[in-house]
Amino acid sequence: MLLILCSILVSVVAFGQEKNKGKLANKPVFSDPIYDGAADPVIIWNKKEKKWFMFYTNRRATDMTQEGSKWVHGTRIGIAESTDGGANWKYRDTANIKYRPNKEYTHWAPDVFEHKGVYHMYLTYVPGVFASWNHPREIIHLTSKNLLNWDYKSTLKLVNNNVIDATVYQLPNGTWRLWYNNEKDSKTIYYADSKDLENWDLKGKVIEERGEGPKVFRWKGKYWMMVDNWAGMSFYSSDDATTWTKQEGERILELPGKGKDDQAIGGHADVVVSGDRAFVYYFTHPGRITKKYADNVQTRRSVIQVAELEYKNGIISVDRDKPVYVKLDKQAINKRK
Repeated sequence: MLLILCSILVSVVAFGQEKNKGKLANKPVFSDPIYDGAADPVIIWNKKEKKWFMFYTNRRATDMTQEGSKWVHGTRIGIAESTDGGANWKYRDTANIKYRPNKEYTHWAPDVFEHKGVYHMYLTYVPGVFASWNHPREIIHLTSKNLLNWDYKSTLKLVNNNVIDATVYQLPNGTWRLWYNNEKDSKTIYYADSKDLENWDLKGKVIEERGEGPKVFRWKGKYWMMVDNWAGMSFYSSDDATTWTKQEGERILELPGKGKDDQAIGGHADVVVSGDRAFVYYFTHPGRITKKYADNVQTRRSVIQVAELEYKNGIISVDRDKPVYVKLDKQAINKRK
């Protein structure tokens, strides 16, 4: 009887400790109700509404009438919101981006942050709806006061007109650094610096390995860059955000999970650092559980998942099957330095 009581007590204490870490996140944490094609998430605290916003690329997964790759084109950025610290999300709207110089256009892979009371978005803009991948793509700068309506500021003059997937971080000396994917150079990662978020000094290639969707963040006393290799995510670490060393060993989110819609590789993600904890919000194609798959709604659809990063002996890992209790710190997320 004593052993049973002790076991119950331990279970109650453990439950209480987990509950203090936040609310248990759904799996998946978000599915888009419009096209069922949510991908490339980025998370930001809405100061005015006191909610978390998730911006995401929305692909037309349920529209099988689209030729070739048109189904991943032709949409605006979706917005989901959370009122419980990032554990549960519901659909809100599409971002009203006031930049539509072409009759047909596509919005992809936003990076969003707040600086001095203004929200900034660096967005991949595609000037059309294309059946193939061989078309121009640029990165544009937008600003907003409310995270819903976005004004065009500029088109960045980067290495060429085939660039995607911006991530921006402010260094201790005040310089803003932007990393992006250069598709014309074997899809490697390049970077540029700016003093004002408008004019960018091109610096060249920073990562030789092929990959996209770079995400830079600071955690455990180092800068980290996470890169999507289409076979899980690689990590690089740096002391100065200039020279990067690849983390050896397995990529995270490469091996399939066991949870709902989580049996496929994880792709293009955001990392939210909250105090000593860090959460990775990533997307999966639930129907792509084998290397060869048919082209249908189940293999096109994509959902957002969340897992907590673990850090031990200088190495970042993740157990995607662990229950995730999320409680995001609204003060930490908006600090890009």
